[in-house]
Amino acid sequence: MTPHHVVVGVDGSLNAVRALDWASDEAARRGAALRVVHAVPDRDEAGPVLASAAARVRQRHPALSVVTKAAAGGAVRALVRESEGADLTVVGTRGFGGVTGLLAGSVSLRLAAHVHGPLLVVRGDHPCDGERSVLLGLEGDSDAEAACYAFHEVERRGARLNVLHSSHRYVTPELPSLIPATSPGQRRRAQNDLAEEAVPRFNLAKLREEHPQVDVEARTVRRGPAQALLDATRESAVVVIGAHRRTSRPGPQVGPVGHTLLHRSHCPVALVPATG
Repeated sequence: MTPHHVVVGVDGSLNAVRALDWASDEAARRGAALRVVHAVPDRDEAGPVLASAAARVRQRHPALSVVTKAAAGGAVRALVRESEGADLTVVGTRGFGGVTGLLAGSVSLRLAAHVHGPLLVVRGDHPCDGERSVLLGLEGDSDAEAACYAFHEVERRGARLNVLHSSHRYVTPELPSLIPATSPGQRRRAQNDLAEEAVPRFNLAKLREEHPQVDVEARTVRRGPAQALLDATRESAVVVIGAHRRTSRPGPQVGPVGHTLLHRSHCPVALVPATG
């Protein structure tokens, strides 16, 4: 197997074709090979779908190295297995209002929870080679891998990076002070605001130094991270978030932000496993 490669799952649907296009573009930008996987009960049935996928990739990127593989069994298990050692795993969805093909029902969440390395779920109708910016949803230090991925994605695309840090905390009501901004609660709130606004700058300082050519705009919003990011995806090429996997329930679970974006994002979603 080629050391650097991108994996994409196909199933013959139009959604898988969009994912295939994105995956081939990602592989070309990275100088990596593309591995096309079709999961079917009988491997003999995979030939036509894989041949069509390979032909489309070679037409789009003639110099790109393409390998096809028929995998017996379910799509999730096959893609989780193939994702080990891959630079990126790519799958497609139907867009707004539901999912289909490889990601029917809860399959997208199961795949996002178990896949090795970054996962790109192709949503929305933005073109692969558009000039839109990359959006990074930043929560804290545990998103270091997601931030690093976003910076490299910006460099590969020649785009700009928009960083959104969401602050959504409960503020205890208090009686207003006769002198503006002098009550203990007001002073505490002002200090918290300054600290929160510094989070993106603090976490991105090292990456800014390592990637001085990347144009970065960071901002903090006072609302829930899921809705804030969802709104920002309308004007983004791709949104990058850390995959905070939860093990409190049977089997790992992707957090609420990832859940919302996987089902409602206006652009593709890149989930990067977080260490924390």
